[in-house]
Amino acid sequence: MIVRRLFPCLMLSLLSVQIQAAEVKIAEPATAKPPATSVSAKTYTADLLSLYRESRLEDPRVLASYARNLASQAHADEAFGSLLPQITAQAGGNRIKQTNELQDQVYNSENYSISLSQALYNKAAWENYQKYKKTIKQTESESVEAQAEAALDLAQRYFAALAADDELELTEAELRTNQGSLDRVNALYAKQLAMITDVLDLRARVDTLAAQAVDDRNQVRVSRAALSEIVGRPVTEKLSRIRTDAQFKVSDQSLDTWVQNALQENPTLKANIAAVDVAEAGVRGGNAGHYPTLALQLSAQNTNEGYNNALAPKTDSYVAGLVLQVPIYSGGSTSARVRGLVQDQISAEQQLEATRRQVVKETTNAYLTADSNVEKMRANVNALNSATQASIASQKSFAYGVVNAVDVLNATQAEFKARRDLLKTQYDFITNLFVLNRWAGKVSTESVESVNAWLSNNSTTDPVPVPDRKSKQ
Repeated sequence: MIVRRLFPCLMLSLLSVQIQAAEVKIAEPATAKPPATSVSAKTYTADLLSLYRESRLEDPRVLASYARNLASQAHADEAFGSLLPQITAQAGGNRIKQTNELQDQVYNSENYSISLSQALYNKAAWENYQKYKKTIKQTESESVEAQAEAALDLAQRYFAALAADDELELTEAELRTNQGSLDRVNALYAKQLAMITDVLDLRARVDTLAAQAVDDRNQVRVSRAALSEIVGRPVTEKLSRIRTDAQFKVSDQSLDTWVQNALQENPTLKANIAAVDVAEAGVRGGNAGHYPTLALQLSAQNTNEGYNNALAPKTDSYVAGLVLQVPIYSGGSTSARVRGLVQDQISAEQQLEATRRQVVKETTNAYLTADSNVEKMRANVNALNSATQASIASQKSFAYGVVNAVDVLNATQAEFKARRDLLKTQYDFITNLFVLNRWAGKVSTESVESVNAWLSNNSTTDPVPVPDRKSKQ
């Protein structure tokens, strides 16, 4: 009897020594396991960079911002045109009948004219042109911001789709693992070597995972639909996953350096600075309504029509003159317009200050969050190693009768939770890095390429590391 009682304890001690001596590997069980049953990574053909290049040609936000920039350039050309000479030509013909006491005649008259007007001093037109020049800078920065926002949105949806794929594979792998445990417990229960509570606990977990798999499959479809919205086509191909040998690092630059760069390069901040300049030009243009205007006018005319539409010999007339207009009173509309423009300027200045504060806050948050994600990934790797070894130990201990099925169930849940936490932290890190680059004004093709280097290409892709153990009964 004593030997029978001590035998399980002895086996558990030997097992514990073996686990501690096992070599630690990232996201790998401590003992050998069959190859993963997930889809081969070589079938992954779409990566973040390829989808980014497609989205730049298909995303309506990017195309709309580009159109707004072209429109502002056209408006600036229009405003500049008002400063150049205005030339018009006119030709006309009349059928005239004149009747009086002396005569009753019908005749045709012709007139041809050309005129030129050149503004010599028009402050309102000049300030209007300056306003539209500033508007070009504003829409250019807004276009850059739209591209950065679209790139960030694409990255978030890309990794959300990856996370959905991972969650489905992990749920199915956990379902297979628990189903295997349930089969073993059912066999033991048939031999009266296991309790009914163990069978019920495992069966409940298997049923829960089966229901969860249904939700996960739906989430995969939903996440792909969100990704397809940006790319402009159905995204059905496999997505490249994060390389297992990827080395994550935020930057060698300090937080203060990132904040200072963001205050200089953030496109939203640049757009707000340009908006303040536009508002200032608008105020100057409004005040110009109180200023006089001076224009040069030249004209030439050829006609056979005289005074009171009388028939006359064809005559050429040439006129040169200066036109001075002095605004005296317009019912107070000019002053009211200036007051409104001043308030618009104050609003733009306050918006600029709000954006400046937001840039500092968001840059700081993104930097600190990304930096903490790196530390969290290291902790998650350690947690996964421990959870994996604990899961293996619980399954072997269950085979020796040292632990019950609930202990195996809890250990399996802890292992898969650790795998989910590690993948989630990796995705959070990359998306936070995109957020940091966006606020720092660094989201571009180069930044997408640098992140894409962490993704596996068609020749070096690894599937989701999920265990698929088949323990002996």
